[in-house]
Amino acid sequence: MNLEEILPGVRARVSKIATTGDQREDIRGQLEDIGFLPGEQVEVLRKGLLGQGPILIRVGSSTFALRESEARLIEVEIL
Repeated sequence: MNLEEILPGVRARVSKIATTGDQREDIRGQLEDIGFLPGEQVEVLRKGLLGQGPILIRVGSSTFALRESEARLIEVEIL
């Protein structure tokens, strides 16, 4: 399951960041730099209007807005 599929209010743990290709490797590095690391707990706080648009996510004590395409790369396990 990926982070984009999780409903608001659900907590999960990052299992890995899926990557294929150079562009995704860059995105993977950026996501890891801001705290999306395997084993890290995350919570989806809010999704964009009608389920589209940015997804507001809490990682540790920080909150980030991710694009849907970025959230699809983050594979998680629901807690």
